[in-house]
Amino acid sequence: MDKVIKVVLVDDETSFVEPMSLLFQEKGYSVSVFSNGKDALKKIKEDKPDIVFVDLIMPDMDGYTVLKKIREINQTLPVIMMSGYIEDTRVEKKINLQGVFATYYKGNDFSEALSLLKSALKLEK
Repeated sequence: MDKVIKVVLVDDETSFVEPMSLLFQEKGYSVSVFSNGKDALKKIKEDKPDIVFVDLIMPDMDGYTVLKKIREINQTLPVIMMSGYIEDTRVEKKINLQGVFATYYKGNDFSEALSLLKSALKLEK
């Protein structure tokens, strides 16, 4: 039997992240959803997911900080940064410097997020 891919979604907007989670689950992925970076980082340390989607702008701990802490735990874990503000090239440069696989603009269809997941994990056939 194939290994189940473990996905962590970190976003404080439940109205956004819940449908995304459902889509991933329908495609056979194991999904853990967190509304803050602190809880997500605990899960990442304990459960070693295959990929993480992190919202850029969240209260308490923003996506940059979550990413930095992920890199302290795991240098190679694919991370996809999500935001409604990705069009800003300064944001794009800062994210890429910290080793993000890709950015996902929240205005896009969830199928693009699914495509990024497959690409990051080299699941495309």
